[in-house]
Amino acid sequence: MSGIIEARFRTGFKGGFSLDIDLRLPAAGLTALFGHSGSGKTTTLRCIAGLNRAEGTLRVDGETWQDKKRFLPVHRRPLAYVFQEASLFPHLSVRKNLEYGARRIPDQDRRIQFGQAAEWLGLSALLDRRPANLSGGERQRVAVARALLTSPRLLLMDEPLSALDHKSKREILPYLEHLRDALSIPILYVTHSPDEVARLADHLVVLDKGRVLANGHLTETLARLDLPIGQDEDTGIALEAKVVERDARWHLMRVAFPGGSLWIRDHGQAIGQKVRMRVLARDVSLALERQDASSILNILPATVTGSVPTDHPAVVLTQVRLGHPLPGSNTGIPANQNDRTIKHIDGTTPLISRLTARSSEALALSPGKPVWAHIKSAAVLE
Repeated sequence: MSGIIEARFRTGFKGGFSLDIDLRLPAAGLTALFGHSGSGKTTTLRCIAGLNRAEGTLRVDGETWQDKKRFLPVHRRPLAYVFQEASLFPHLSVRKNLEYGARRIPDQDRRIQFGQAAEWLGLSALLDRRPANLSGGERQRVAVARALLTSPRLLLMDEPLSALDHKSKREILPYLEHLRDALSIPILYVTHSPDEVARLADHLVVLDKGRVLANGHLTETLARLDLPIGQDEDTGIALEAKVVERDARWHLMRVAFPGGSLWIRDHGQAIGQKVRMRVLARDVSLALERQDASSILNILPATVTGSVPTDHPAVVLTQVRLGHPLPGSNTGIPANQNDRTIKHIDGTTPLISRLTARSSEALALSPGKPVWAHIKSAAVLE
């Protein structure tokens, strides 16, 4: 089926680790493979690349790369792989490093031009430098551009920011965001960073011990209450919104999304422009009545869809849904635990609230109960 990446792999390794996954992923946008060290992220990517040979099936946008009768070797798979280290040729300039990637593809098959890759990754002013005269972030941008100049049909990125310091990560993230939006090919991106997931991903796969815990739309999957990704202090959701109104006097802008809208600090985006936002669970409080006599600007009607305890007995996480819940959306956990694919529920948006177990009991929060979500803060990711 076109428009889909189907990846089914089963393999074992010395030491007892085994990989057993069955994934259907969109053949567009950026899919993050998320999990702790040893969860199987890189192994999955290497199986897709053909670097690890595993029993299974791989179909990319309708084309079979691997099944019982067929196994395309790495050099025949139209993909590019970006590793943690840039691994540039130190004796060559940036231009020559990029040209090395471009020479690997015949002219008639070239879909990404030199100038495009250089512009997308902000390299035009660096073309005459050598790798020794580049920062870590600049070297990694060159590595990404070199990979793109092979005109791949699939881009694999294995924790490309893990070797960078905080400053370098902040510098390269806007380029990766632009790349995600500019490319017409899918990106599979391995990371253990929740911040990178929230900022870059359109689709999210959560892995643990070689198994798929979740696979779905970013916002819906981050709102799951049954995943380990939701147990830290920075638990929250990321969502796409559109700027719809501006309050020049107070330097605020209103952004709308399925099920509601929020007033946030004006970041200068034009009316109609899309922004990506993050709302943390610790910044969402719940009440049975609307409380306007407070400093909180954003108060939205919601419906409780589920609650779970955390690793501390005093704290619970409660999922609510803004907008009108659809049939079967009242738990925050898949009704069929064998169905790990979570789709976005049109017309509504989930939020997570971190509150004390005492407050939850006092409010008698249970699935289906109407509440008011008081959102203390929401941040545009930039």
